[in-house]
Amino acid sequence: MSLLLGETAPNFQIDSQKGKIDFHEFIGNSWVFFFSHPADFTPVCTTEMGRTAQLAEEFAKRNVKPLGLSTDSVEEHNEWINDVNETQNTDLQFPIVADTDNKVATLYQMIHPGQSETAAVRSVFIIGPDKKIKLTMTYPMSVGRNFDEILRVIDALQLTEKHGVATPADWSVGNKVIIPPSVTNEQAKEIFPQGFEEVKSYLRYTEVK
Repeated sequence: MSLLLGETAPNFQIDSQKGKIDFHEFIGNSWVFFFSHPADFTPVCTTEMGRTAQLAEEFAKRNVKPLGLSTDSVEEHNEWINDVNETQNTDLQFPIVADTDNKVATLYQMIHPGQSETAAVRSVFIIGPDKKIKLTMTYPMSVGRNFDEILRVIDALQLTEKHGVATPADWSVGNKVIIPPSVTNEQAKEIFPQGFEEVKSYLRYTEVK
């Protein structure tokens, strides 16, 4: 059965090249970008690990900790990271868990037999400080992730939780947001003193920061 949005992310303890990790302790009071890879020393994964490292400051300013997963060993991770740093011109510092027995990949349904019986597909889990799963995305092994979208959706998740709003299609930081239909106009006037635009009774836009 799939892990559902709003559920508590399952905890686990596992080794990484940064030492032993207890997942819930690792989350702490931060958000987490938890993402899996088919294997070390593979081309698409190398670019994705590099891009995550290059975006370290972007993740940090959003209070987000990246956590990678591959079904290879700590020793292989350390060797591969040298390749990542060399080829992607970066300095990878975030942990990559060594899921050699597929324990975590199985727990998080990252193994898709139609793709591989042993290698994890490109799963993404965005998890909040409350340990709840906020978003999931699954890419096939052949398609690299769009990191602009990953940052955009983290911005959207954090904004909607903070202000109790929703985001329209193609929203990005600075764009107008949507007032949920569950909020009456009278309530909206109090909650959003900056005002709002009513296009339809169920479609109202406002601005928040």
